[in-house]
Amino acid sequence: MRLLVIEDEAPMRTALVETLKAEGYRVLSASDGPAGLELACTEPFDLVLLDVMMPGLDGFAVCRELRKRGRTFPVLMLTAKGQIDDRVEGLDSGADDYLVKPFSLKELLARVRALLRRMERAEAIGGVFRFAEVEIDFSKGTLTRAGRTHALSEKETGMLRLLAAHAGETVSREKFLDVVWGYHAYPTMRTVDNFVAGIRAKLEADPSQPRHLITVRGTGYRLEMEK
Repeated sequence: MRLLVIEDEAPMRTALVETLKAEGYRVLSASDGPAGLELACTEPFDLVLLDVMMPGLDGFAVCRELRKRGRTFPVLMLTAKGQIDDRVEGLDSGADDYLVKPFSLKELLARVRALLRRMERAEAIGGVFRFAEVEIDFSKGTLTRAGRTHALSEKETGMLRLLAAHAGETVSREKFLDVVWGYHAYPTMRTVDNFVAGIRAKLEADPSQPRHLITVRGTGYRLEMEK
């Protein structure tokens, strides 16, 4: 796995690079936003660790430009700014996760592993996702079960894509709202439950006794593929 560290503070940059290399990653680094942006757009990377507070071109601007140029690798933002508005701006700019300084290197490595696993799952899903008697075509926005095809709305497709990327794991209601709806159009938690009911009507043989889209009480939902 190839990782890029964009961090203007030399001691922090060195510590990050050495820690990641010790875990077996191939790591390149850049000391400012423009250099990091250029490197990220000319070299192949699996993940970018991006500091927010940099002179000239900050991490928010770098991330927005990366997404504008079609770079889809995960971005983990690193910053001393921990206010909710800063976290929102980071995620809205296209970041996948946000880690506030000071942080432990153990937590950093766990976040990196989680983002890389998520990327691998998303790539493995491709355009069509199959399990049991169900086939979901994400490109067409359809779900087929027992020979009957149902159209999926944009939000239903996004929710199923997120569930498939985290199959067997609990996806919180907050995660659905963050990823599928986004912070600029923030509905209520009940909205997620209503959409789940609609998905179950298409996904389950008996929606009142779901076998695949399972409620995790007080938290969210989990996709079970083996039942």
